[in-house]
Amino acid sequence: MPKLPCHLSRITTVLSAATLLCGVSAEMALSAEVPPAPAARPPELSTPAPPPLAPPLPPAFPVSEAVPSPAAPAAPAPDEPPPGFVRAPRLDWDSGAGKSYLIPAIEVPTFLVLLNLFDRVAYPNDREDGKRTYYSTFSSTWEHLHRQNWEFDKDPFNVNQFAHPYQGATMYGLARSTGLGFWESWGYSNVGSFLWKMAGETTKPSINDMITTGNAGSLLGEALFRMAGLVLEKDDPPTAGEELGAALISPPLGVNRFVFGDRFQPVFPSGRPVHFWQARFGESLNARINGISTFDSLRKSAAFDFMMSYGLPGEPGYHYRRPLDYFDFRASLLAETHNAVENVMLRGLLVGKEYQAGDEYRGVWGLYGSYDYISPFEFRVSTTALSLGTTGQLRIAPGVVLQESVLGGVGFGAAGTTPDPAVGRDYHYGVTPQGILDLRFIFGERALVDLGVREYYVTGAGSDDSQGTERIFRGNAGVTIRVWKNHGVGLQYIASIRNAHYGNRPDLEASDGTFSLFYTFLGDRTLGAVRWWD
Repeated sequence: MPKLPCHLSRITTVLSAATLLCGVSAEMALSAEVPPAPAARPPELSTPAPPPLAPPLPPAFPVSEAVPSPAAPAAPAPDEPPPGFVRAPRLDWDSGAGKSYLIPAIEVPTFLVLLNLFDRVAYPNDREDGKRTYYSTFSSTWEHLHRQNWEFDKDPFNVNQFAHPYQGATMYGLARSTGLGFWESWGYSNVGSFLWKMAGETTKPSINDMITTGNAGSLLGEALFRMAGLVLEKDDPPTAGEELGAALISPPLGVNRFVFGDRFQPVFPSGRPVHFWQARFGESLNARINGISTFDSLRKSAAFDFMMSYGLPGEPGYHYRRPLDYFDFRASLLAETHNAVENVMLRGLLVGKEYQAGDEYRGVWGLYGSYDYISPFEFRVSTTALSLGTTGQLRIAPGVVLQESVLGGVGFGAAGTTPDPAVGRDYHYGVTPQGILDLRFIFGERALVDLGVREYYVTGAGSDDSQGTERIFRGNAGVTIRVWKNHGVGLQYIASIRNAHYGNRPDLEASDGTFSLFYTFLGDRTLGAVRWWD
């Protein structure tokens, strides 16, 4: 199994090749769906032909001057389709005209076939159970389809819990960027995941991949699609730089916009949500603590993180009718080759409704979907979950507001480090109850204070290690001061606590603390406060 950076690069490389390869064939298939109508034949005359006339007199002038020769048919304009080719209608997001079920149905399998071929060349020696992992055949595919012998696989934590969801987000994006809705694109991502498990590898199909690839991948894919759409909405038409930026955020969107030209150029109508983002660059100092005060290790690393809150409640006229009309996305990267992606945390409203309490509070509540990937080695945890919860904003005083999110639910997760070598991997799977509390205090246009806690309890239910449990607690506190225009500085502290129990073995306890100092670029000088009272 490839390492994480190689895994991501192979996905993006194969995505571009797959879309370019099947773009022309998809358009040709679409043109065949609507054959051009045959030209109408003139009606035949029923009257008898007139008697022949006398031979005409010779012309007084040469024939070339008296009767001009017929003109040659005009060549079609460069932007006109060739004869017999019916151009598909331009995408209209509101009516659904121009969307395509066929194009992603070609692109997703093509992407998977090319991904398999790429892996055969790049990783020819990867083996499991005596078989080369990526050398699947019709025989191995039929065996998977016939036996359906599902298991929990043994891939590394970062591959299963981040790279596979990103692969699912890629398949989701191929469908979403052709005009399909959230749930339709979710179906393509899950079907693509099933196809890969049946025909992409010779290993037994894995339960955990079906949960994370299609479901977590769809949440991640929609968030990336929405963020790319915000970039494209800035100008009409988008500039070359905006097209490039959107393609970097959501590669499937960028590739389909490039390959199919004008057809998929209309930008997804976001409804102009209130959103706030910030990007931070700095240094992190991490200390693992045993017991209360004994430092076991100390590590420094350059760090980058990005966050966006999209569709913040309180904006008049903005409604929550589509999945992820509200979401909160956070990602952190470290300058470490073995753990470059430190965390990705995403929650989004799937079904919900806005509400208010008096003149000072606006909120939204409903069913949330979430995908979390938090990767410090012993404190790592990742879940795909459904939760009930609420997000809102309270005006405390003039110039001071509180934004909060409270969620509680259950998902399927992976966490910790398992001491049982018989399991064959170094982390634990299980059904995972979880809770989240996030608070953000905003003081005018000058400062914001973030406080948050998350707790995950990875049980033994639904796992191949029913005796193991992992409890992971993560708390954070941070302050950001806007210094000049959109520039600021920030300080953050993150504490992690792990309690693990595996059968008759002694319980494991550990804690971890990380201080970070950041330069911060703020997307909005209001720091994300929604001012419905103005």
